[in-house]
Amino acid sequence: MKPVAIIGGTGIGSRLAAMGGTPILVPTEDGPLRAKRIEHDGQTLYLIQRHSAGHKTPPHKINYKAMARGAKALGVAGVISSAAVGCLRAEWPVGSFIACSDFFDFTYRRLTMWDREVKHVDFTMPFDPAVRSALLSSASKLGMSLQENGLYVNLDGPRYETPGEIEMLRKLGGDIVGMTAATEAIAFRELSVPYACLAVVTNHAAGMGAAELGHEEVVEVMETAGEKAVRLFLEAARGLG
Repeated sequence: MKPVAIIGGTGIGSRLAAMGGTPILVPTEDGPLRAKRIEHDGQTLYLIQRHSAGHKTPPHKINYKAMARGAKALGVAGVISSAAVGCLRAEWPVGSFIACSDFFDFTYRRLTMWDREVKHVDFTMPFDPAVRSALLSSASKLGMSLQENGLYVNLDGPRYETPGEIEMLRKLGGDIVGMTAATEAIAFRELSVPYACLAVVTNHAAGMGAAELGHEEVVEVMETAGEKAVRLFLEAARGLG
C-alpha cells in the first residue's frame, strides 16, 4: 500500500503522537519536516503535528513549505489534515465534521512554492477530489455524519475575528473560519501533492452568541472529537493507499 501523511492540528496532533512510531526528519530547501513513521494495518503512515510537539508553533509561524516539500519527497498517495474551525452557519452544531471543498485566502502570508519562476497553478479544485472522496466514503462506512461541502475562510490569526469581520465573511458566503488550512492547500496544490482537510467545528464565530471565545473551549471540543477524527483518518488512509 502507498504511504499517506496525516496532519494533526489542535487536539488531534497529540493523539497522533500518542500512536508511537519512529521519528524522522526530511530535509528540504525550506527547512526540515519532522514527522513520525508508523506501520498501521500494513500501511506506512507519516504523522505530522502542525503546531509541533507541545502545540507551541502559532499558525503564522508554521513552515508550510517544508511540510509540502517533505510530503512530496516521501512519495505519499495523499495528505489528510484536521483543522479546528469557527462556524458561520448556525445550523451546524459544535462538533460537526466538514470536508472542506473551497476556500477564501484572506491571509497576508503571500505563500507560494513558485517564487523563483513564473508558474500559474489551477485552483478549480483546491482540495483534492480523491482525498475528499476517501474522507466521505470512510465517514459513511463508519456511520459518521460529515458535511460534504464547506467553504473555509483563512485568516492570519492568532487572534480571533471580530463580530464585524464574521458578518462580512458570512455575507461573502463563507461557512467556516480558521487560520491554517487554505495556506496548506496552496502549498500542497502547487506541488501536485493530493491534499484535503477535515474541519471540526469547535464554536460558533464571534457575534453569533453571547460568550467570549477562548482557546480552552477549542481544545475541549477537539479532545472530544479527536478519537472519531483519528478513526476516520485511518480508514480514509486505507482507502487512499
